[in-house]
Amino acid sequence: MIRPFLLCLSLALVVPTADSTGLLVGNKSADTVWRLSTRDGRKLGEFATGQGPHEIVVSSDGRTALVSNYGSQSPGNSLSVLDLASDAPVRTVGLDENTRPHGMRLLPGNRRAVVTTEGSRKLLVVDIGQGKVESAIDLGEGRGHMVALSADGATAYVTKIDAGTVSRVDLKAGRKTHEVAAGAGAEGVAVHPRSGEVWVSNREAGTVTVHDPATLATIHTVPSPGFPIRVVFSADARAALATNARAATLSVIDTTSKRVIHTVDLSRKGAQYSETMLGRAALPIGVIADPSGKRVYVAISGGDGIAVVDTASWKVVDQWKTGREPDALGVVP
Repeated sequence: MIRPFLLCLSLALVVPTADSTGLLVGNKSADTVWRLSTRDGRKLGEFATGQGPHEIVVSSDGRTALVSNYGSQSPGNSLSVLDLASDAPVRTVGLDENTRPHGMRLLPGNRRAVVTTEGSRKLLVVDIGQGKVESAIDLGEGRGHMVALSADGATAYVTKIDAGTVSRVDLKAGRKTHEVAAGAGAEGVAVHPRSGEVWVSNREAGTVTVHDPATLATIHTVPSPGFPIRVVFSADARAALATNARAATLSVIDTTSKRVIHTVDLSRKGAQYSETMLGRAALPIGVIADPSGKRVYVAISGGDGIAVVDTASWKVVDQWKTGREPDALGVVP
C-alpha cells in the first residue's frame, strides 16, 4: 500500500537575503541541507532532512528542492521536500518498501520525479504534489545508483556501480530497453543538453565514457584517473566536469574534442581531513556549475567544505564551510 506524504515537524531556518540564487549542500552525516550565499558562502538557512541526505534536485522555478534520504545504519525510504520560498515545514514523501533512494531528477513541470532505489532495484516515478509513488520500473540485476534524463524527459539513463553498466529506460512504456557496459564502477551520469550524449564516470576504471543516447554504444572513452565519481556539465555545456575522489582533482573535459583540458587540484596544503570511505582524505564528490558560468562548486566531503573553482583560471579561489560530510549540491535559480 502506498502511504500519503507525511509532515515533518522540523522547520527550515530562513534568513532574509538579497541573493537571488543560493547553493544547497546536503550534509550526509548531519542529516541537514544548508543554503549558502553564492556571493560569499555565508550560511543563509538550514533544513532538517531524513538520515543520510544523498542527492538534491531543485525545481526550475527555484521554489522547491527534493532530497533523497538514503539512510545510515538502517535503510532510508523517503524523500524530503524543501520549500525554498518560505519557512514552511519540511514535507516527507514515503516510499514504503523501496529503500535506499539515491539518484533523482525532476520531470518537466516539476510535479513528478524519477528516483533510483538501491534496496528494491527500481526506478520510481513519484508524484511529489500528491506524495505518492506512481510506478516502479524494474531495473533487473544490480543496484541503480544515479539517474539522468533526456531533454524532453521521456528517457532516463541509470548507472549501476556494482554491474559497471548504464541502462536506458523508456518512461512512457515503463520499461528498461537497453543495458550496456560502461566501465568498472559506473556511477556518475549526465546527458549533454544539446547533443543528447550520455556521459558516465566509471570510478574503478578511471574513465569517463560517452554513449549514444539511442543505443548506448560507447562513442568515446576519456581517461580521468583517480576514482571519477561524478560528472556534470559547465553552464555553457562546453566542458564536462568529473570529480576524481581519490586523486582529489577535477577533470575538465572539452565536450567537442573529448580531451581533458584542465586538471584542478582540490586538496589544501596542510588541511586536516576526516576519515572517509577512501581513508583520511579530501574526497571531492558533488559538483555543480554556477549558472553565471564563472564558477564551479565542489563538495569536499572529507574537509566539510565547498571548493569554489574559477572557470577563467580553473583554480580554487575560495573555500566555504559546510556541515559534516557534504556531498549533494543544488543551485537555486
